[in-house]
Amino acid sequence: MFLSLCIPHIPNILEVSMQKVYNCIMKINVMKQTPNNITIKPEVRFGKPTVENTRVTVADILNLLKAGYTVDDIPKQYIGITKAGTVSAIEYAANILGKEEILSISR
Repeated sequence: MFLSLCIPHIPNILEVSMQKVYNCIMKINVMKQTPNNITIKPEVRFGKPTVENTRVTVADILNLLKAGYTVDDIPKQYIGITKAGTVSAIEYAANILGKEEILSISR
């Protein structure tokens, strides 16, 4: 009885376990592909990737690009951001999007 309450559906556990394994592999791949001046720290901006020694996220950089700023303009918008940091943020985003995969779990 207790076991069935804790583990109601065995197939769901398999899916969750596979997802955990996949997430772990993806984290390792992300760490390998992260440019040197992009950091991911749980205590900074809730673990979002940021430009090193700042609280500026990769998403912040991408939003400025979307708004029409150039790579040369962005360092003028944030203290501590360099052109190299801006390029690293773009490289990081490109690495993540370029490695996107869709996994199918069949039953």
